[in-house]
Amino acid sequence: MKALHPLLADLRERARAAAKGTEARLDALSEREAALEALRIVRKAGLTPYMVPERDGGANADKLCGPETISTRVLCALRDELAWHHGLLDLLLVEQGLGSFPIALGGTSELRAEVLPAVANGTRIAAFALTEPDAGSNLSDIALRATRTKQGWRLDGKKTFITNAGIADFYTVLARTRGEPGEEGLSMFYVPAEARGLSVAPFEVLAPHPIGEVTFDAIDVPERALLGREHEGLAIALTTLGRFRTGVAAAANGFARRALDESRTHLSQRKQFGRPLSSFQALRFDVAEMDVRLRAGQLLTDEAAELVDAGGNASAAVARAKLFATESASWICDRAVQHFGGAGVKRGTVVERLFRETRALRIYEGTSEIQKLVLARELFGAGA
Repeated sequence: MKALHPLLADLRERARAAAKGTEARLDALSEREAALEALRIVRKAGLTPYMVPERDGGANADKLCGPETISTRVLCALRDELAWHHGLLDLLLVEQGLGSFPIALGGTSELRAEVLPAVANGTRIAAFALTEPDAGSNLSDIALRATRTKQGWRLDGKKTFITNAGIADFYTVLARTRGEPGEEGLSMFYVPAEARGLSVAPFEVLAPHPIGEVTFDAIDVPERALLGREHEGLAIALTTLGRFRTGVAAAANGFARRALDESRTHLSQRKQFGRPLSSFQALRFDVAEMDVRLRAGQLLTDEAAELVDAGGNASAAVARAKLFATESASWICDRAVQHFGGAGVKRGTVVERLFRETRALRIYEGTSEIQKLVLARELFGAGA
């Protein structure tokens, strides 16, 4: 294997040191308190600056990327390490980048200077608002409407499954500025959480974290809230997803690596029929396959991250990594639960939490089925 870049090795160690011993503390807090504590942990460790381009007040990625963007290899190293310890640490870190990157891509210099340094130091919390009740995988079905006014824009509609809903200080929002659902004509906007007419309805999901439906009821924003050019918001959204989607694979690898570690320890220590479970051939074969799937996912993720950082078309590599790593992580965590038997389904055990945390990875930022469509287009051509 290639030697790890010194910055990546250092960041992994910093993430490991910051996360060590935090699981019980995070699990004992309410959902909101745990999320804010997770952000405090990664901020104190100096990790949040890597979610913002150096040009806009973020950290220097040591030439792993240019100053106007963020390094996917850095993102993946941090997500892998943090996910091993707790999903909230991973989630609260990455949302700082995912929710603010559209501003780095299309915000005015004044807006970038106002918002992004605060994202980098963790004093402003970001949220990325794409999904709607009737628009998930197909973003062309976005219905939330942005209409021009004398002062700027007025937004009306709903977003749902928005991570950080209720704790975010701002949302980057994909809205329709022309045509009807199913057509092009989407633009991206910056909307402060305190905007009049914005409300949040939280709900619970399998792996608890701040998430909910966000309603935009005749919200007025100034002209500078438009990110990039009018009707070109879909490109900003897809560029953001393209930069961050590989990180989902990295988080999956972190969860899977922890599940494998937990299984190996448990099978070595637990005895049945007078001998350790690790001596049973069927279980040994299980662990061997867990290891192979994990390592394959790691290699695909490394390949995709390097290609994204190098620029150019990395869509197929990213789709492969996200598809394989997330599906494999779900399988690996499921096997870990099986290895623990009844204890594996007891609420509060590590493998039970991992089982819940990995399930959503196959859905958000592009379902497994969408990744297969991306790969099929690469293999057969768009018109095939």
